[in-house]
Amino acid sequence: MIKTVLVAGAGIVGMSTAIWLQRYGYRVTLVDQAGPASGTSYGNAGVLAAGSVIPVTTPGLLTKAPGMLLRSSQPLFMRPSYLPKLVPFLSKYLAHANRAHVERYAAAMSHLLYDTVEQHRDLAAGTAAAQYINDEDYLFGYDSRAAYEKDQFAWDIRRKNGHEFEVLEGSDLDAVDSFYRRRFPVVVANKNHGKINDPGAYIRALCKVFQSEGGLLHIGKIQDLIKTNGRITGLLTDKATMSADHVVFTLGPWSGEIAKKLGLRIPFESERGYHIELVNPSHMPTAPMMVASGKFVVTPMIGRIRLAGVVEFGGLSAGARKAPLNLLKKNALSLFPDVSFDRIDEWLGHRPTTANSLPLIGALRAFENVFVGFGHQHVGLTGGAKTGRMIAQMIDGQTPNMDLSEFDPNVYAH
Repeated sequence: MIKTVLVAGAGIVGMSTAIWLQRYGYRVTLVDQAGPASGTSYGNAGVLAAGSVIPVTTPGLLTKAPGMLLRSSQPLFMRPSYLPKLVPFLSKYLAHANRAHVERYAAAMSHLLYDTVEQHRDLAAGTAAAQYINDEDYLFGYDSRAAYEKDQFAWDIRRKNGHEFEVLEGSDLDAVDSFYRRRFPVVVANKNHGKINDPGAYIRALCKVFQSEGGLLHIGKIQDLIKTNGRITGLLTDKATMSADHVVFTLGPWSGEIAKKLGLRIPFESERGYHIELVNPSHMPTAPMMVASGKFVVTPMIGRIRLAGVVEFGGLSAGARKAPLNLLKKNALSLFPDVSFDRIDEWLGHRPTTANSLPLIGALRAFENVFVGFGHQHVGLTGGAKTGRMIAQMIDGQTPNMDLSEFDPNVYAH
């Protein structure tokens, strides 16, 4: 008898899980409240950032954060009305802003992210989705040698964990994408990276593959879990009641309430992120660039340049604020004064953030047929293809070729 699986969440983690399960012979239904790539998997920076293994919570954040919140030129924002709800999470989050945790995080995430381009190519192999995957160095641009040296802590940790990069200055900058030449006196080129040149189109193309192979897509909001004899045997949405042998939760920033229903007490928040796009620019770069001074990423995409970044704490329900968008627009005009374009498109989305910044990946002991994969914060696209593949392997009785102890969701069980 063919086994059935419900995968809740049609972002990159859920889509990868569903496709790999199909390849292993399972009948899969994807459940999402709005459809494929309707959230973070659409609006991210598009970089397959194998070397993004440094969390936001680095040493010194505790003393820097208040000043950043008070300056509109800094990429950290918070809605004052949300502060009372945020304080319990924030105290746990900031407690991880120390060297020991950065080392722990970097080691764990390096194993998850190092082969991201290969994982996405395996996921999209032989399909129309493969056209959206590109091999590109991921550049970091610094305003000065001193600014680069100030980040030496992070680069030393990357080097320690086997990430390859090249520091370019002076005449070596001739090798840099001409779009950025003479804009930054120091550029670090991260090797073995890539980009998705249209994340939304990529996920939708993968969904078409999933459906063409018999997969079902159910658009509906999950209202409750159906529990039977120590198992979760189905989902109740606002449209239907569905049952399956296994259930997977990959709901990204909407994972908090479901986690509680699963018996997980997780310090968890939605970290709001913004992007703007310069549509039909007169010219554009080839490689993605992290502008170190502003902590935002510039990514060339099909027909547009996307600038993504900014961290805002304000919950899932509030609308977009002008200040973060205005900061990105100011950065765009400063960086690209000679680029003309048709219009600027704006977007607000949400990143799933745990207090220790580590995602949860694996099976739940409380429910033997339930698996989770969420909480990737800034690297959901980067780690999503591999996360989904490993969840599918576990459901199929295989053992992933990776130590997942740092991502064990059961440490939050109560």
